[in-house]
Amino acid sequence: MEKELLLKMENISKAFPGVQALSGVNLEVYKGEVLALVGENGAGKSTLMKILTGVIKKDEGKIIFKGKEIEAKNPHHARQLGISMIYQEFSLVPNLDITTNIFLGNEPTKGFDVFDYDKARTETEKLLKMVGLKVSPNVLVGDLTVAQQQIVEIAKALASSSQLIIMDEPTSALSKEEAQRLFNIMRRLKEEGISIIFITHRLEEVFSVADRIVVLRDGQRVGELSCEETKISEVIKLMVGREVRVVPRTEVSADNIILEVRNLSRSTIFKDASFYLKKGEVLGIAGLVGAGRTEIIRALFGVDTKTSGEIFIGGEKVEIKSPNDAVRLGIGLVPEDRKLQGLILSMAVYENISLPNLPFMFPNGIIDSKKEYSLAEDLVKKLSIKTPSIFQIVNNLSGGNQQKVVLAKWLALKPRVLILDEPTRGIDVGSKAEIHRLIDNLAKEGIGIILISSELPEILALSDRILVISKGRITKELKREEANQETIMQYAII
Repeated sequence: MEKELLLKMENISKAFPGVQALSGVNLEVYKGEVLALVGENGAGKSTLMKILTGVIKKDEGKIIFKGKEIEAKNPHHARQLGISMIYQEFSLVPNLDITTNIFLGNEPTKGFDVFDYDKARTETEKLLKMVGLKVSPNVLVGDLTVAQQQIVEIAKALASSSQLIIMDEPTSALSKEEAQRLFNIMRRLKEEGISIIFITHRLEEVFSVADRIVVLRDGQRVGELSCEETKISEVIKLMVGREVRVVPRTEVSADNIILEVRNLSRSTIFKDASFYLKKGEVLGIAGLVGAGRTEIIRALFGVDTKTSGEIFIGGEKVEIKSPNDAVRLGIGLVPEDRKLQGLILSMAVYENISLPNLPFMFPNGIIDSKKEYSLAEDLVKKLSIKTPSIFQIVNNLSGGNQQKVVLAKWLALKPRVLILDEPTRGIDVGSKAEIHRLIDNLAKEGIGIILISSELPEILALSDRILVISKGRITKELKREEANQETIMQYAII
């Protein structure tokens, strides 16, 4: 039986000042299929989808949807045509209930154009049942988990009768179990004849749910693969133009303790966290999303106030009441959300690198621009940050290079302890391998590293020891040689 073509994008090209973002890209999507669109950061995936949904205009090419040539004027117009996109950053309003969120901008009305809430609520109940979300339509979106909000976004797309749903990194903040539930919903939608474009950096997920894979590299389509007939290694090779091997980091001799935490607690969020970190060691922290991993680190770094516990640096008891205290003691933190917490996107590379260092570099308040530029140049070179210059605005860099800028600003402080919270979330496989090598090199230089990651292969490849967290408590410490995915999960669900 011949498949029914839903979408055809022909010879799509788009240029920005100094950059050819897309060059003659073709893309086909068939009715009732999941198409994985993959590529490194900067490959052109987002640009192609923004053209499809009317966020930006193409320079050349045409788009045929349901047999007719279209050009969406904006995302609202795209939804009217039957195309919806669910972004990593949700478009939901936290202080409104599910019903109002789902029909926002698409409200059913009764006399005098009054919002017919009862009708909307009835439709919402049907939609929530369809996507398998067992909550009341009256619940505020802000009270839902991230996974539940993701499902509400899907219901919102279905409310506008979308035949094509684009999902951009939908599992980036989900646990393994939550991701599996999302995949089940995607399969159900596929059976209903709805098509999905699935954008992700987690290639193992592609093979769980997708039918075909289209690979973009440097703004061009470089291949199409069947999930049944290919391997992850082949996809990676197409994405980066070379073979990428992520190897476990080199073991180092770590003996002297540089950080010790005793019975750290914060109200009911986590309790009695005790651990140590040695010079040149990578200490992995694993656990399910919401287990308390990030919360422990935030209290250690002084972002949140601890209710009890002691912290020792180099054997001496210290008080860390704010991030400034932590920085002065030689602790750096690369947060899980680099865009909101790690960078000022509108500022240049050199400004982001030097910003936390200014009080230490120029205590008299007079900034020496040459010294500031030199610091940035050295770190850009050391970390192989791909940027036209240190004066480039950080928002224009790829995700992997933005993450390197966050690392650079802390390395400029020459930290004794560096905390990395989800350091490779949302970055492509090539950049991920570079970050892994960088972590290995930093540990060799004697920096003690605390690594939080939801990706168990990453934790297993990079860590000397692993702490497993469940429900706010450390449930197990594992040595490298005794750790595996099954053992970690066993202690993560206790």
